[in-house]
Amino acid sequence: MKLASVLTPLSDTNLTLAAQAGVESIALRYQDGGRGDWSQTVQRLRSYGLQPAAVEGYVPMESIICGDDGRESEIHNFLRLLEIMSEVEIPVLCYNFMPGTDWVRTRIDFPERGGAKTTQFRLGDIEDAVALNSVTTQSSGDDNLSAESLWRNLSYFLERVIPRAEELGINLAMHPDDPPLESIHNQDRIMNSVESFDRLLNIAPSPNNGICFCQATFTLISEDIIATIHRFGDAIKYVHFRDVRGSRKDFVETFHDNGPTDMLSAMLAYKKIAFDGPIRPDHVPQLIGEDAGEPGYTMMGRLFAFGYMRGLIEAADALSQR
Repeated sequence: MKLASVLTPLSDTNLTLAAQAGVESIALRYQDGGRGDWSQTVQRLRSYGLQPAAVEGYVPMESIICGDDGRESEIHNFLRLLEIMSEVEIPVLCYNFMPGTDWVRTRIDFPERGGAKTTQFRLGDIEDAVALNSVTTQSSGDDNLSAESLWRNLSYFLERVIPRAEELGINLAMHPDDPPLESIHNQDRIMNSVESFDRLLNIAPSPNNGICFCQATFTLISEDIIATIHRFGDAIKYVHFRDVRGSRKDFVETFHDNGPTDMLSAMLAYKKIAFDGPIRPDHVPQLIGEDAGEPGYTMMGRLFAFGYMRGLIEAADALSQR
């Protein structure tokens, strides 16, 4: 597996810090532009000794998800993105199927160890919800797109894009709903259970139709995270490595070493399924002096996570050889 990261911002300082901390590859946010723009970004990564890990975040898909009149245009652009990714050698495209929003929290300053600030979700406080990393609110004219409509739209999308992904050698990696609830603000959602991911894989059986295993979210929807890693096996194309404390209706994010999950056992499980893709620390607490940063994506907590994860990877490597 390859230690990866998102960097916010993608600055020279953060690229240098990532390289110095032993990161191998960088996940890139979607950007407008053609092959030349993407190639320039990838060349910049490589100038620091880093490789591209994935594209994730801000991929225009709202019409695809909602099945409205803009769907064909978005699918066309999605296919073009796959072609560009193949040309510049970016192996994974991480996406989600949450209509109208992205990951949602109701608080972004919950105190963690030493007064660090982390994010919280409480269903009872949903009216105070903050859509983080959001690209829209509710752009569909349908105020309550049903779960089965979402499944039909997902099937249509996969039927159109998976054959091309296979030809180009790009892995699609579906991220679970975060939080993994069946609805938010009366809007149905579908990627919120182990069974829903089984259904995803069965819609388009292909080695290129895969999963972004957001470990903390799967912790909230499965009783045994280690068994779930083994269950999905080589369908896991990308890992978001993080932890939470609580239930799907009421949880807080933690430092990577301060949650309930046995993180070494999780890393051993990835090793045992022969996962060799990018694994990155996901949301991290904001440390002192980082209040102006983007919640979940500041750099000091990420540096802590890099060292912790490198230690776990080395321990898993050593234990697996015994």
